[in-house]
Amino acid sequence: MVTLLFAICLISFLLIKNSPIDPIQAYIGADMLKVGPEQREKIAEYWGVDQPVMVQFLNWGSALLTGDLGISMIFRRPVIDIIGERFLNSLALMISAWVLSGMIGFAMGVVAAMKKGTWVDRIIKWYCFTLASTPTFWMGLLILIVFAVWLKWFPIGMGVPAGVLAENVTMVDRINHLILPAITLSIVGVANVALHTRQKLIDVLASNYVLFARARGEQGFVLFWRHGLRNVALPAITLQFAAFSELFGGAVLAEQVFSYPGLGQATVEAGLRGDVPLLLGLVIFSTIFVFVGNLLADLSYRLLDPRMREGRRYDFKPQIKK
Repeated sequence: MVTLLFAICLISFLLIKNSPIDPIQAYIGADMLKVGPEQREKIAEYWGVDQPVMVQFLNWGSALLTGDLGISMIFRRPVIDIIGERFLNSLALMISAWVLSGMIGFAMGVVAAMKKGTWVDRIIKWYCFTLASTPTFWMGLLILIVFAVWLKWFPIGMGVPAGVLAENVTMVDRINHLILPAITLSIVGVANVALHTRQKLIDVLASNYVLFARARGEQGFVLFWRHGLRNVALPAITLQFAAFSELFGGAVLAEQVFSYPGLGQATVEAGLRGDVPLLLGLVIFSTIFVFVGNLLADLSYRLLDPRMREGRRYDFKPQIKK
């Protein structure tokens, strides 16, 4: 984990410093013509961007070891405060999409496997293959046009209603603004789980013990419940936990499309405006988030599958009769 964080931080830092974006110009913004060279130098000295690249990285790294992620150049606030504030919004979005995509994908995979070769199976496979090649931002724009612009069922974007004070925002308002981004992420995320569950259940249904169960008269839902559910649920759960990286990447695009105030939107703003402290803080947080997701996938498989647990080992030695 430590080596992974160090490598990602170093690579991200070098990429930012070699980008064509001038952080001082992005910091000043529209008042660029009103700021002289001396003021630019003072601003660069204040933020430490006038020093060599490796010196900047070492200064940032030494501050990080003390728990200081720095001050955001965009928001003029501590990076840790921005991440903590935006993470709650992104967490609600990602958990909603994660649960929906897992449940819908698993159900679709089971139905496709039980109806193998029928028109239901072909429609589900076509749907999954189409979604697997569909960009998240395009799906978000399509859902936004249909449900927010044409049908006017949901708000166009943002996390809360515009022009409403924070103390007057209700939970219903937040949920109403959360629905479309969550649907976008869940729709795109069902393909992998559905296709994997379908293939795994097909293999299970072709096994000898299932053939024996069919010979005893078991079929339909009873057959799946007794012999198929546990065998296909374990890989689906593991795959769903391991999809945290895709979930976080999709949230970045979905939040940008819907102007949802989460970590994804903050990442885009930090990258476009050269906010090095904020962007590196988000990189660290996203790396830990994905790492924890993969770790939970491994632990869940170990807890749910008895075959993965370390049991007693027996050393069988061949006995040679004299």
